[in-house]
Amino acid sequence: MYAIVDIGGKQFRVAEQDTLFVAHDGQTNEGDTLVFPHVLLMADGEDIKVGMPHVEGARVTASVLRHVKGDKVLVFKKKRRKRYKVKRGHRQLYTQIKIESLSTGRDTEDHGT
Repeated sequence: MYAIVDIGGKQFRVAEQDTLFVAHDGQTNEGDTLVFPHVLLMADGEDIKVGMPHVEGARVTASVLRHVKGDKVLVFKKKRRKRYKVKRGHRQLYTQIKIESLSTGRDTEDHGT
């Protein structure tokens, strides 16, 4: 069983016990439980439910494992013959989550797959 879920404006394919890195929102702490109601697709073998735009009643539950920083991205600017150069770095903040459960909800309607 897997689902396509919208988390922070990005779509992720998730299954139970998956761990993934999502954009850091600044409001969660380690150990918190998150519920994502914006499920775009639920698939269980041959039974596939496609939402228009979301699957009614479906939700994905996850727990926050930790907050981490991504790899450093270097930004280097230079103007030749002008003695101008700037070197800056950036590390994006991410939240590592673990998918605990996928629930299909009470939607039994077929949306034509």
